Amino acid sequence: MKKNNTPLYNKNISRREMLKIAGGAALAGMLGTSLAGKLQAKTKRPNIVFILTDDHRWDAFSCMNHPFVETPNLDRIANEGVMFANSFVTTSLCGPSRASFLTGQYAHTHGVVTNHTPWNNENITFMEILKKYKYDTAFIGKFHMPGEGLPELRGVDHFVSFTKEGGQGVYYDCPLIVDGKEVERKGKYITEDLTDYALDYIDEKRNNPFCLYLSHKAVHFGFLPPKHLDDLYDDVDLKLPPESDKWVTMTNNHLFVGAPLPLDMLYRNYCETVVSVDQQVGRVLDKLEEMGILDDTIVVYAGDNGHFFGEHGLYDKRLAYEESIRIPFFVRYPGLVRNAGRRVQEMVLNIDLAPTLLDAAGIPVPPCMQGRSAVPLLRNLKNRWRSSFLYEHFPVFPIPIPGITAVRTDRYKYITYQNNVRPPELFDLREDPGEKKNIIRKDRGKKLLPAMKKKLERVKASTGYRFYTHG
Repeated sequence: MKKNNTPLYNKNISRREMLKIAGGAALAGMLGTSLAGKLQAKTKRPNIVFILTDDHRWDAFSCMNHPFVETPNLDRIANEGVMFANSFVTTSLCGPSRASFLTGQYAHTHGVVTNHTPWNNENITFMEILKKYKYDTAFIGKFHMPGEGLPELRGVDHFVSFTKEGGQGVYYDCPLIVDGKEVERKGKYITEDLTDYALDYIDEKRNNPFCLYLSHKAVHFGFLPPKHLDDLYDDVDLKLPPESDKWVTMTNNHLFVGAPLPLDMLYRNYCETVVSVDQQVGRVLDKLEEMGILDDTIVVYAGDNGHFFGEHGLYDKRLAYEESIRIPFFVRYPGLVRNAGRRVQEMVLNIDLAPTLLDAAGIPVPPCMQGRSAVPLLRNLKNRWRSSFLYEHFPVFPIPIPGITAVRTDRYKYITYQNNVRPPELFDLREDPGEKKNIIRKDRGKKLLPAMKKKLERVKASTGYRFYTHG
């Protein structure tokens, strides 16, 4: 296994053995002392605030030069920290991606391969490990993985979530389940409501560092902004892609993944909902600053996948194109970040979150995690990094998108479809960042193809990939 692709990984180690390793000195001997661990050895461990949103595209920020969306609070995290400018999910779908953030594993490893496959509570999360190191922990917001209600997440002291609409939740009046008890939330807007719970948690008196996992429903469909923002962008030019049409639906066999309403209406509401997220993130930053602990807190902002708004004539996500798989991933923490405001170009994945947070807290990363700690990138150190990664999607009826495996490198992307139900694709991302020209049948593509096929098989083998036929 190549060191620049994935860390030591052994899925055959039992859960009990893994936790024993994670909590003891054995792992330090196996993997070596973590870089952040050396830094944290004589200091208090940092607080952690991880804010995760749904369907927030990597480019829907003013700091990414969006033509009209303004996100000053989210920009602040990037400008005072680090923006991973090439960050991706390994499966572009809510449930699988969220499980990957928690476990540091690919979907085929943690088992949540679609939005219909249940969470396996034997999975080890970074929050469970943090708890073993005397962190106070809270999970507040969208869990969105099926099962018999909400799981009893090990290592989580305070669990606030919802099961309405299959765990998707609704923007207004969404009942919450607070530590096992359902609470009506009449008249409450969910992004603000979850932030209220988060602020109350941050404000608690404690002797230990804390980890807050704040997981929003926004900005998922139905893209409903709060009332004070619902006409913010009524008069702007949306600058939708030229290949889009008003509906992007019921065409090209994209039934069930087409736009359910006119695209301009959806995108306008989406952008207004993004602004509401930004405002609530601002409240979190203000609270941390007011308490004098902002610089003692690792603040991470990320999205669980991207979203098409007319690119390639598409709506929704799941496919392996950039608009679907790229995400925002910002980290602010002066204790580790060097040269704040940088845009890191190395490819960072959702599976890197868990090992990064553990490493930044000076905690050994267990070998079950397939991601890599990005702490060296935060510190602006020259370090061998991944040169490629695996993207995977598993089919589920009635969504007419087949199983997908793809490999993305710094320059190229090779996409294959289950049982060849769609022709494979090969793109040169440097010359064709919009992925409009499939070069697989061109002379240059034919020369590249054997090497790209080998890269795909290599990343599948190194991650233990297996195909799920249902879920």
